[in-house]
Amino acid sequence: MRILHIFDHSLPIHSGYTYRSRAILKAQVARGWAVEGVTGPRQGVSDSGVETFDGLTFHRTTAHRPARAPLGEWREMRALAERIDSVVDSFRPDVLHAHSPVLNALAMLKVARARKLPCLYEIRAFWEDAAVGNGTGREGSARYRLTRAAESFAVRRVDRVAVICEGLRGDLIARGVDGDRIMVSPNGVDMGMFGTPLPRDSALAAARGLNGADVVGYVGSFYDYEGLGDLIAAMPALVAARPNARLLMVGGGPVDAALRAAAAASPVASHIDFVGPVPHAEVERYYSVIDVLAYPRKRMRLTDLVTPLKPLEAMAQGKLVAASNVGGHRELITDGVTGTLFAPDDPSAIASALAGLFANRSGWDERRATARAFVERERNWSSNVSRYQPVYQELIAAARTDTSWSRLPKVNA
Repeated sequence: MRILHIFDHSLPIHSGYTYRSRAILKAQVARGWAVEGVTGPRQGVSDSGVETFDGLTFHRTTAHRPARAPLGEWREMRALAERIDSVVDSFRPDVLHAHSPVLNALAMLKVARARKLPCLYEIRAFWEDAAVGNGTGREGSARYRLTRAAESFAVRRVDRVAVICEGLRGDLIARGVDGDRIMVSPNGVDMGMFGTPLPRDSALAAARGLNGADVVGYVGSFYDYEGLGDLIAAMPALVAARPNARLLMVGGGPVDAALRAAAAASPVASHIDFVGPVPHAEVERYYSVIDVLAYPRKRMRLTDLVTPLKPLEAMAQGKLVAASNVGGHRELITDGVTGTLFAPDDPSAIASALAGLFANRSGWDERRATARAFVERERNWSSNVSRYQPVYQELIAAARTDTSWSRLPKVNA
């Protein structure tokens, strides 16, 4: 099979989005499929129209002239559609596979109709909800409603829809989308890349003052919806219960300055350590010195509908996970079995949950082993990618026998 993927951005940019993209492409290549990617104008300027990273080929779209919405988005979509169309000529794919945001799906649809190619649209989060979570949009605004309408328009016109979790699938079904047209391709971990935990890095622990400490960590992007301000606010109560508690913050993002200011103003500021962003190849060193990974996401539509990737990486690293009790986390974590869930938006609940974990280490080994086994069994990309195969195959078969490819038979996946 020959699959052309359409992305917002890709390697060498490092983000949860690009790590999932890389994992999908690598796993599909390992199955013997021919895969390449096209990225939109938001990838930024590149020296070449085609770039290769980590053995994967990406075709770049020339950045458009800046313009205010919605003209800017229309230009992006037109430029991306033109680039997809040109790559179709050279790569000759069997299937077009676009990944959110919705502009990618709309650009893909234009080419799919003209070229009579079957297409799959994969939603990782609803763009309008992501904007609210990032602080760049407001729920119920005109822009929010327009983006939601565009999403609904796209999912009704592509041949198949993929989503990363049941929360997104349920939302689409509530909009009237036939559930049999929606496959779930959950977030996973490339165990070959991230599944062999390093031994504790004693030198790093000593350098960060973590020897003998109860270490809570967060590794990821600093967005407001991640609830990291609540984690910092929980530290005085946690330190009162566990005087050797330390918080290690690894990463960066839009609320970095605000979080650092909150930490500096905390009465336990000396117990909070901001590392900043680190190269992906160095992340496992920091996992090795952390006892419990904390994910205190706020409760909102985005976090209730979407499953994050980072808790799965922590489980694969054999780490304990504690997370807020929102819908996206509940799809990944069984409270008391594979992790600990605490009330969202509540620093006292965070402190209580973390203090309880450190006070009782007797079940740690069993819980870490159970969580890692869950990732290996159900969230391992080498097996997850097989979910695409029956969908691709039926799309290809139907396109070859039925020229009206918008009326394809249903796939139960």
